[in-house]
Amino acid sequence: MKIDYLKIWSRNLGQDMEFKIYGHTGKPMLVFPTSWGKFYEYEDRGMIEACAPLIESGKITVFAIDTIDPQSWQNEWASPGERARRHNSYDRYVSEEINQFIRDYRHWEGRFISTGCSSGAYHAINFFFRHPDMFDSVIGLSGTYSLHSIIGDYMDNNVYYNSPLLYLPKLQDPWYIDRYRQSRIILCVGQGAWEDRMRADTDALAKILREKNIPYWSDLWGLDVDHDWNWWRKQIIYFLSNLNL
Repeated sequence: MKIDYLKIWSRNLGQDMEFKIYGHTGKPMLVFPTSWGKFYEYEDRGMIEACAPLIESGKITVFAIDTIDPQSWQNEWASPGERARRHNSYDRYVSEEINQFIRDYRHWEGRFISTGCSSGAYHAINFFFRHPDMFDSVIGLSGTYSLHSIIGDYMDNNVYYNSPLLYLPKLQDPWYIDRYRQSRIILCVGQGAWEDRMRADTDALAKILREKNIPYWSDLWGLDVDHDWNWWRKQIIYFLSNLNL
């Protein structure tokens, strides 16, 4: 398997950002790590090995990037407003810099897959709905889609427009809705340990999509399916195989 490591200065973040690339051709898949996770987490946790059949056959190229959650949503030393503003810098980093890098690197003109597990699923879902010109597929595994548990009741525009369970119900713009309806949206959650809050948010997101007539696939796995990597490894290859890449 072809693997590349890069460290590139981000003009939006004012710091170096690291990421790894797995594969030689195929549809780009952007991976967000879990809370406090790093760009190498997907490999270390066996997710790259789980995806290897699709990577090695040239169906997908995986771009595993960093978040800046310790500087933004998880930064307890900063006010909620400051956290949200820092996240918006990260939004620009992904939607402008990573977006253009992938297109240049892979000579790709189409849209990408977005995915992640746990808090990585929050990023995957949020970026998909905010930037449907960048993504046409999303796989959210055991995600939470509200920021309430992180920043409490604080609210401003930056928080609101990064909370899918808040901004999606009132979204009417056909430019967004039409692109969502042409995309593939996959939500998955288990019913085992540590999945209760994720199941509630997954159900809430599915209800919003259903009310807006946006096609989606919400898959509820069994009572033995915990919030953990051994299940996410099974889920990612299962859902990717069903995308008919």
